[in-house]
Amino acid sequence: MLVFLYPVSGQEINCAVDIIAPTLQSNPANKEILTSLKTSVYEFINNTKWSDYAGTNDEFKQHERVEASILITINEKVSSDEFNGKIQVSSSRPIYNSSYKSRLFNYNDPNFSFKYLRNTAIIFQPDRHFNNLADVLAFYAFMILGLDYDSFSFEGGTPYFNKALQIVNNCQNAGEPGWKPSEGSKNRFHLIQNTLQPLYSPMRACYYNYHRNGLDVAYDDKNKAIEQISSSLNGLMAIHKARPNSFNMQLFFTAKADEVVKIYSPSDPSQRMKIYNLVSQLDPSNIMKYNRMKAGSK
Repeated sequence: MLVFLYPVSGQEINCAVDIIAPTLQSNPANKEILTSLKTSVYEFINNTKWSDYAGTNDEFKQHERVEASILITINEKVSSDEFNGKIQVSSSRPIYNSSYKSRLFNYNDPNFSFKYLRNTAIIFQPDRHFNNLADVLAFYAFMILGLDYDSFSFEGGTPYFNKALQIVNNCQNAGEPGWKPSEGSKNRFHLIQNTLQPLYSPMRACYYNYHRNGLDVAYDDKNKAIEQISSSLNGLMAIHKARPNSFNMQLFFTAKADEVVKIYSPSDPSQRMKIYNLVSQLDPSNIMKYNRMKAGSK
């Protein structure tokens, strides 16, 4: 029913962009820089044809572009053109026969340092680390598209994940943080490395079955949808046993915890308890949310 989603024209992402800088906005000159930065980021994300880089050459109609948002928080202005802060990236996809949009990705990356000159375009060079602002934005654009494709076809996002991996590889000698394995277990390096590891193939299968065979069929067959979603979530236990509390598992449930609660709260007590026991193991950090599901609908 969604086979015409990707053979369609134009750029692939429809991204809302916001920039906040609580310590800088009182200065008129800084306000001009922030306004210019917002425009440059918006144009870079929304006007780039990312599929050309990935070699898929897919075309998107306007209404088929992937919904996303970027919030950049600038904590420090190091020099006239150098900034430190964080970037929050989220994306969602529509559910068939519904106005509902399901969150696929939601991550607040604390390692974001970049240079930017007012009224300049952001230039991305895929074969080398040239501009950290461009590389970070391109990395997340490819992650957004990879996850979206994975949710519509099994491992369909691989070409986009491979481009995200190429950016990480290009940035191994970068001076900016967030790219290297030595910088901790929760950064861009580990996000894409985990995504492409065979160990995490059940998660990629989950993205597909949970959305395409689960949520997308809920309008026609609610019981079948819940069965597929339950099976998809159970598949994640293999990852949990090998890598408890892994970064990618945390990010999956950051996007999905509230949705899982909404799906299963109206279910019968036996089904609710099975899912409660499962997700409380997979995602203990959100146990307070799952406790609401355990109680059921009021």
